[in-house]
Amino acid sequence: MVMILVVLLVIAGFVVFTYNRLIALIEAIRNNQKQIDIQLDRRFKVFESLINVVKKYMDYEQTTLKDVVALRSQAEQAKANGDEAGRIAAENKISSIASNINVVFEQYPDLKANQNCMQLQEEIVSTENKLAYAKQSYNDSIETYNANKKSFFTSMIVGAFKSKLDFDFPYWQLSEAKVAEQENYTVKL
Repeated sequence: MVMILVVLLVIAGFVVFTYNRLIALIEAIRNNQKQIDIQLDRRFKVFESLINVVKKYMDYEQTTLKDVVALRSQAEQAKANGDEAGRIAAENKISSIASNINVVFEQYPDLKANQNCMQLQEEIVSTENKLAYAKQSYNDSIETYNANKKSFFTSMIVGAFKSKLDFDFPYWQLSEAKVAEQENYTVKL
């Protein structure tokens, strides 16, 4: 009688231990899913903020360049026509633009278009690496869960508690269409 009771306790202990282990694995998978969501959100925010910064600076730079070229043409034309007042006005406007550039560079001493692009590239690479790691961790946790739930005795416990323990989590992978889309993707500034 004592032997039967000990055997039943061992079996009950194994069931409880296995059940709790599978629940822990399921929760780890769900946590890893949330980590992917966090990295996707981070990627979105990094792309948005850095592209906007680069866009604003490049727009500023392009506008400034266009203005300087137009004013320089006006100054040259005024000089050729002997219009000294027109030339001075155009050159003064160029000086005004130059002083504004100095103010911008004083506020942001390292602000250069190529550095912004480098920063954008570095942030994107960093974010993509973190996202790839989160996806790998998620897929690894699914693999661990699936291997455990398919093992001999554990599969019987999973069968007994199907609604609580038997899940088919999809692996994180890209569709062929998405792979083709990403290969053709370019950042538009």
